[in-house]
Amino acid sequence: MEPQSDEVGAFVPGPRATMVADRDGALSGLRLAVKDLFDIAGFPTTCGSQDWAASHPTPIATAPTVAALLREGAQLIGKTKTVELAFGLTGENIWHGTPLNPRAPDRFPGGSSCGSAAAVAAGLADIALGSDTGGSVRIPASYCGLYGIRPSHGAVSLAGVAALAPSLDTPGWFARSAELLARVGTVLLPGEAGSLGGPLLRVEEAWVNARPDVAAALAPIVDRLQPLFGAPLTLQLLPEGLPALYRGYRVLQGQEAWMSNGAWYAAVKPRLSPAVEQRLIASRAITAAEVDAARLQRQQMQARLRGLLAGGAVLVYPTSPCAAPLTCATAKELEEVREATVAVTAIAGLAGLPEVTLPVAEVAVPGGFAPVGLSLVAAPGRDRALLALAQDAARLLGIA
Repeated sequence: MEPQSDEVGAFVPGPRATMVADRDGALSGLRLAVKDLFDIAGFPTTCGSQDWAASHPTPIATAPTVAALLREGAQLIGKTKTVELAFGLTGENIWHGTPLNPRAPDRFPGGSSCGSAAAVAAGLADIALGSDTGGSVRIPASYCGLYGIRPSHGAVSLAGVAALAPSLDTPGWFARSAELLARVGTVLLPGEAGSLGGPLLRVEEAWVNARPDVAAALAPIVDRLQPLFGAPLTLQLLPEGLPALYRGYRVLQGQEAWMSNGAWYAAVKPRLSPAVEQRLIASRAITAAEVDAARLQRQQMQARLRGLLAGGAVLVYPTSPCAAPLTCATAKELEEVREATVAVTAIAGLAGLPEVTLPVAEVAVPGGFAPVGLSLVAAPGRDRALLALAQDAARLLGIA
């Protein structure tokens, strides 16, 4: 299959990594794009960096997650851009270029799986793999008007995928329909027991954290889901508060990011964007006491949320507190968005829960409208049930 022209800048510059499926399967004929953290045999992995590929051997094997999709008939059409080391949320890459957000061209696509989201939103790919540590599938899906999933931690293999923070990293994927999102899940996700019988729980802290226009756009959508679960219940579930959750997440992510990439940074002295280099250097200064406190916070939160969801309840809240920020936003504005966003994406991330985001609404922005997503979150291991629920919700809302 000849690659299409890349009008949104979704793909890594240079020769395209392509593979034609050699058998039919559940994904026959579908065009697959893959974030440039996943190894593809014979093609360099760059991790969005100018210097990563030169200091790492070209892969001789394809990541098992990619190989599984190819065995089911998907056709690889290219590797997609990512933020350097996957250490960012906007989708900006000063070396390879920042992909265009097809649904809001003057706004960021979201990251770090920015290229994968842009490729699917632009219709260049049918499905795309990304990775999600602090929201890097969920947020670009929300910003670009797509379906996206962060699976339960450990449910899908990360072999052959460059690490950022291993206790938080997970593969994820994008599609333009709930049915196709679920079809990829039948290939990648293990079989499971358990169902989702409800109730639907509105996480009050996440709704208050959302900007008023986003909350106003999404609240009526939740009410329309009552035929699935009955009236939603509103609960305060995070006594530590979102700011504390954000701080704990940043400590754990930062400490693991330095463990994953610090030796490479010290040895190679790579060229990095100022924002990514600043995050990496700051990670080096995290103390053992800070890590111990953050781990305890995570254990307590995991126990609380997993117990609450064990019977089949589902959390519901805005995927992102705002629409995609403008590409001309100041550093201060972007940091404010980052803190408000990661404080919420850390709920599923820290607890290891599966989360699906649905492209259910738009908000008015200067010059038009921008997408916003609604997230459904379930107990770990109930990924397939959550994908089935997403299909039911999409049909009920008329967006399937």
